[in-house]
Amino acid sequence: MKHLKILTLVVLATLYSCDMKKSTFNYPETRKGDVVDDYFGTQVADPYRWLEDDRSEETAQWVKGQNYVTFSYLETVPFRDKIKERLTEVWNYPRRSAPWKAGGKYFFTKNDGLQNQSVYYMQESLDSEAKVFLDPNKLSDDGTVSLANFSVSKDGKYLGYGTSTGGSDWREFFVKDIETGQDLEDHLKWIKFSGITWYKDGFFYSRYPTPKEGDELKGQNKDSKVYYHKVGTKQEDDKLIYEDTEHPDWGFGVGVTDDKKYMIISVTESTSGNALYFKDLTKKNAEVVKVVTDFTQDYSVIDHYDGYLWVKTNDNAPKYKVVKIDVNNPSRENWVDLIPEDEKNVLRSLSVLGGKAFANYQEDAHSVIKTYDLDGKFLYDVEMPSVGSVGGFYGEKEDVSTFYTFSSYTYPSVIFKYDIENNKSELYHKTEIDFDIDNYETKQVFYESKDGTKVPMFIVHKKGLELNGNNPTWLYGYGGFNVSLTPRFDIRRLVWLENGGVFAVANLRGGGEYGEEWHKAGTLMNKQNVFDDFISAGKYLVSNKYTNPKLLAAQGGSNGGLLVGAVINQAPDLFRVAYPQVGVLDMLRYQKFTIGRYWATDYGTSEDNKEMFEYLYKYSPLHAIDGKLNYPSVMVTTADHDDRVVPAHSFKYISALQEAYTGSRPMMIRIETDAGHGAGKPTSKTIEEWTDLYTFAFDQMGITPKY
Repeated sequence: MKHLKILTLVVLATLYSCDMKKSTFNYPETRKGDVVDDYFGTQVADPYRWLEDDRSEETAQWVKGQNYVTFSYLETVPFRDKIKERLTEVWNYPRRSAPWKAGGKYFFTKNDGLQNQSVYYMQESLDSEAKVFLDPNKLSDDGTVSLANFSVSKDGKYLGYGTSTGGSDWREFFVKDIETGQDLEDHLKWIKFSGITWYKDGFFYSRYPTPKEGDELKGQNKDSKVYYHKVGTKQEDDKLIYEDTEHPDWGFGVGVTDDKKYMIISVTESTSGNALYFKDLTKKNAEVVKVVTDFTQDYSVIDHYDGYLWVKTNDNAPKYKVVKIDVNNPSRENWVDLIPEDEKNVLRSLSVLGGKAFANYQEDAHSVIKTYDLDGKFLYDVEMPSVGSVGGFYGEKEDVSTFYTFSSYTYPSVIFKYDIENNKSELYHKTEIDFDIDNYETKQVFYESKDGTKVPMFIVHKKGLELNGNNPTWLYGYGGFNVSLTPRFDIRRLVWLENGGVFAVANLRGGGEYGEEWHKAGTLMNKQNVFDDFISAGKYLVSNKYTNPKLLAAQGGSNGGLLVGAVINQAPDLFRVAYPQVGVLDMLRYQKFTIGRYWATDYGTSEDNKEMFEYLYKYSPLHAIDGKLNYPSVMVTTADHDDRVVPAHSFKYISALQEAYTGSRPMMIRIETDAGHGAGKPTSKTIEEWTDLYTFAFDQMGITPKY
C-alpha cells in the first residue's frame, strides 16, 4: 500500500493533524452536496453523492487523505511489524489442490508458500512428473493479475483461461495450445460471470457490451448475450448464439452436456432463481426449448443420461432434490424424482462417475457424502475423518477413482484418493504447517435468537480455555444469498488463536445451511432476522463467559459488511471493534451500480413500494447512523477495483460516520489499491490487510500480542 509520501508535509499538517496518543483523529473534511431524493414522499438527503464518482480527481484526493489518517495511526502501533512477521511466517507453507482429470491429463494447483498466486501444474498420469503449465505470477509483477477461469477442451488440445486485473469482475479470455504451451492470438474482453464451455473447435461464453469510458467499474451491466468463439479467430467474428432484447436485465449462463448433444442456457435476473432452456445440438437449426420460464426456483443441470436431463432443484423441495427431465417431453408433469428431498440434510451438489452418483449434503453446516446408484437408490455414506467441509468427487463418467479434499477449522486441508468401486479412501496429500494445531479445538453450539429460533455457531479456541469472560473474541457472519459457512481451515485465523483469542462463526438465517426456507427467513422483510441472529450470537458469547463487550470484534464482508454496519447501529455497546468489509451500506441505491440489481431478491429495492423503502431505510447502515451512539472502533475496508460492491458504499458510509460520531474512538477506512471484492487478491496484499486488521483489534482492545 502506498502511504501517500508524495503529499507535502505542509498540506498534511494542515488537513490531517491528529494526536494519535489521545486517540483523537482529525479526518479530512468531506464536502457535502445538496442532493435530496424523494422516496414515496420522504425526503432523503444524499450529501456524499459525489463520492460515487470513484474516478474523479476530488474523490482521489479524498481517498489519499483517508488512507493517510488510517496508515499514520497503524504505523504508530509498536507491534504491527511483529504481527506481519508472524503472519508471513505461518503463511509460508506449501499447499496444493486435489488433482482433476481433463482432456486425458491431470492438473492441480500448488503454492510454495508466499507466492502471490497459485501455480497450475500438469501431469500425463498420476505417476509422471508434474510440470509447471501456467504460472499466473508471471502475468504481472505484483501478482494483481489473477487466473479466474481454467477450462480444458474435451480433446485435450486447448486450454481456455480467463484473467482478472486488480480483482475486478471483468475477465479477459485467452487460449493456450496445450502441447506447445504457447498462447494463441485469441483475446476476448468485457466478460463477466461466464464460464468457458468447449464445443467442437471453439467454445460458448456470455459477455456484455463494451462499457462507456469511465463506467467500467461502476456502470450497470446489461444486455448479456451468448456467443460462440472459434479458436484462432477474432472476437468481433464470434457468432451470436442467443439474446433477449426485450429483457436487457437478464443474464445468461451457458453449458454443454458431456456427450455434446445439448446446450444448456440458465437465465437469471437475480442471485436466486433461474429459468432453464436447452437446445439440441445434433439437429441443425433446432429451436431453443424453454423448460422453465419463471425465476421462482433454482435449476442446475448435472448432465444428460439416456434421454433425460438430470437437474438439481429446490422446486417443491426446499432442501433440494434431483429430478429427471425427458428431453422429448420436458413439461413439468413428466418430471420424475431421481433422488428425493432429504428431510434433514441440504443437497449442495451431485457428481456422477464410475457408475455411481455422489451427493454432497450439508448437515448442520458440515458436509456429508452419500452415494447412490444411477437409479437413485441409496448405497452408503463415504466416511469422513471428522466434522468439516468436503470438496471434490470430480471426474469423468468412466473413472474408477477420484479425489476429494477435507478440512475443518482445526484440520488443515487433506487430499484423499478415493476408490469408487470399493468405497475406500487413502491419504494422497497432507498439508503440513509449522503450528501445533492439536492444541486447539472446535465445538458447535446452538443458541437462541431473538424470536426463539435455534441458530448454530462454531467456536474455535485453545484447549483448556478458561471461560472467565476475558478472552478476546472474533465473531464472523454473513447471512445472505443462500451462502453456507461451513468449517474450513484458514491460516489467517492462527495469529488470533495463538494469542488466546476465540474465533466464532454464526450460521445466520439468510444463508443456505438449512435450505431455502432458512434462506428466505433472512431476506426482504425478514432481513432483520439476520441482524437479530448475529446480535444474539454476540450475547451468547458474552453470557457464556467467552468474552465481554470490551473484547468482542465483529467482522463480515460484502453482504456481511452490510450485516456489521447494521448491527453496530442496533447494538453498538455489544462490540469493541467492527469491520464492515466491502459492504453493501447504502440500501437505497445499491441496485444502480454494476450488477447490484441482482441482489433485489434478497433485499428488495427502495423503488419497489413504500413499505419496502421504509424497511430498507430503517436498517440501511448509511442512513441509520446515530451520532449519539457509543460506536465500537470501526475500520471499513474496500478497494479501488471492486466492481461487485462499488467502493462508493464504503466512501459514503465512513464520511457520514465520521461526521456524526462525537466520541474518541477511530472511525477509519482502509482503501486498497489494485484490488477488488476479494477474489484473486495476491498473498502479499492479503498479509498486509490482515496485519492491519489484527493491529487495529489488538490495539483498540488494549492487548499486546505475545510476539
